Amino acid sequence: MITRNDKLRHIPDWQRELSGAITRLDDLLEIVGLTAKQLNISNAAKKQFSLKVPRHFVNQIQKSCPDDPLLRQILPAAAEMQTQKNFIKDPVSDQSFLVSAGVLQKYHGRALMITTGACAIHCRYCFRRHFPYSQNRACDDDWQDAIDYFKQHTDLHEVILSGGDPLTLSDNRLKRLIGKIEQITHITTLRIHTRLPVVLPQRICPELLSWITSSRLNIIFVIHCNHANEIDPDVTHALQTLRDNNVTLLNQSVLLKQVNNDAQVLARLSTQLFAAGVLPYYLHLLDPVEGAGHFNVTQADAIQLMRQLRHQLPGYLVPRLVQEQPGKDSKTPLY
Repeated sequence: MITRNDKLRHIPDWQRELSGAITRLDDLLEIVGLTAKQLNISNAAKKQFSLKVPRHFVNQIQKSCPDDPLLRQILPAAAEMQTQKNFIKDPVSDQSFLVSAGVLQKYHGRALMITTGACAIHCRYCFRRHFPYSQNRACDDDWQDAIDYFKQHTDLHEVILSGGDPLTLSDNRLKRLIGKIEQITHITTLRIHTRLPVVLPQRICPELLSWITSSRLNIIFVIHCNHANEIDPDVTHALQTLRDNNVTLLNQSVLLKQVNNDAQVLARLSTQLFAAGVLPYYLHLLDPVEGAGHFNVTQADAIQLMRQLRHQLPGYLVPRLVQEQPGKDSKTPLY
């Protein structure tokens, strides 16, 4: 007879960690040593966009510190319920660029595939926090529509896997999907946008590395890290392991008020990313999504930060300050 323990032994470590992510506010507060009275928490905000955070990420939060920059990224705040002008549900017009089930094409030569609505962590500033995933993701049953679109458009050379987070999918599902993409001869590059190597470094497992190393595609991971405190030895090991397996690693951050809107904080982030084998790529001005206005940093302040950053770092460690502007044929450089 197969017991429950037998079944658990066949579940990869990263999936067990993911299933144990914190979703109850009381559990989070207990771990970080804070009370609801010390924080401006909103149950309404939590109902609108649920709390979810892996324990690995929580363990990087400074205890008994209500202003911790990692805590601010995941804590449902009362400010989310305040209406702010020009902050809307679809700030980058994703839905207007849907060309097939779960496929968006905004830019020449590359198409983005929404593989899942699931994430390992719910970041409160997420530009897709209101996105209707159930209607617009390219799930197993709909992959063929996406694959057919890629085949028909021979001008495409790059497929971007996004979500949600594509690395929340099992390696078997990812391997099947990548196998279909590999059969399209004009596709040469696979780009994966993911936060998991940072918030759940156990995800960089032998099964993942197996299909990566066997692929004919040039593979790029664009990770998402906003603060150097997110990078511990486990994260560094996960990232360096990817580099050792010929994965190109880039980072994109979002400029967030009271999280990383400080030149020294950004300089430390770039330095630690580079030490882990990751090149700073983009620093995004906040997408004006409804519920995230309290994170906003003005363009003028962002440019001033970039000027300070250039004085502190060599050019290759300075990310490009950009903004996503609906209808433009590329990211808009701001500095």
